[in-house]
Amino acid sequence: MLDSKTLRQRPEEAADALKRRGFDFDLAVFQALETERKRLQSETETLQNERNKVSKAIGKAKEAGEDIEPLVAEVGDLGERLEAAKKAFDQVQENERDFLLQIPNVPDPSVPVGSGEEENLEIRTWGTKPTFNFAPLDHVDLGGSWLDLAGAARMTGSRFAVLKGPLARLHRALIQFMLDIHTHEHGYDEIYVPYMVNRESLEATGQLPKFEDDLFSVAGDADYFLIPTAEVPLTNMVRDQILDREDLPLKMVCHTPCFRSEAGSYGRDTRGIFRQHQFEKVELVQVVDPATSWDALEELTSHAERILQRLELPYRVVTLCTGDLGFASAKTYDLEVWLPGQSTYREISSCSNFLDFQ
Repeated sequence: MLDSKTLRQRPEEAADALKRRGFDFDLAVFQALETERKRLQSETETLQNERNKVSKAIGKAKEAGEDIEPLVAEVGDLGERLEAAKKAFDQVQENERDFLLQIPNVPDPSVPVGSGEEENLEIRTWGTKPTFNFAPLDHVDLGGSWLDLAGAARMTGSRFAVLKGPLARLHRALIQFMLDIHTHEHGYDEIYVPYMVNRESLEATGQLPKFEDDLFSVAGDADYFLIPTAEVPLTNMVRDQILDREDLPLKMVCHTPCFRSEAGSYGRDTRGIFRQHQFEKVELVQVVDPATSWDALEELTSHAERILQRLELPYRVVTLCTGDLGFASAKTYDLEVWLPGQSTYREISSCSNFLDFQ
């Protein structure tokens, strides 16, 4: 979430920036929470200091053999008042945190203003779109008997797929191809992570509480969720850690299945293997010095592009506009591959800078 210290210092500036992405930051609510937080913090500190002062006086009186009853009477209900103030202070801090968790990241000034994907900005293309003297088939027709959607629907439900034979081998080979390039040529460390994470991990990367309907929760005593992307466990590897500058950057690559409920996508991309509930992804994450984060975004994007270039897949790079920007992102580049069977570009990779939001 946004840094509360920064918001306290420049709330109007944050509100204006958030308007660019169509988000109405309720400044009055935030300022009311801040006023109450400051009041309760001051009250708690005053009562704590008073109790410490009287406790020291009682200790000295005991040592001197003096009557401590007047001092004890002076304390009176101070302990109860302090406890009540602490509880109220904790509650207002929790309320402020809940409020801040609903606020998206502030878009970088370089992000184009727009209301939706049609206003994303194309910044470059690579490769030549192929031409054919026949109507190209889409991936469902090309997959034939090797892509078994009916079998997946029978065993599980819609938005799942079974890959067979050469298609399953191609799937495995592509994963290995990407991991080898990123580890051997781009300097990433390969990481293996759990496929389930706790609620705190998803809050830390911005999926919760806002996108709980997009996640699959795991039944049982533990509050676990299946990961929507390896970005979540990779980023949480440094949660609550203090990193030495000389140990940066951390460059991590990880292959995992990803699980998404695709809430809100009813009726969209129902043919084939788009918007699956389960799919595989090779994820890149860099943790860097804040001063170099924008350079890191460009580098990470070039690494993702290198995969498409090696596969000789024509693509374009677009900068997402404010209306299409992800909740936690300050700036995002989408890589969109040309699909002859659909005669359009489709997003195959997203590369984002989250700054200190996650």
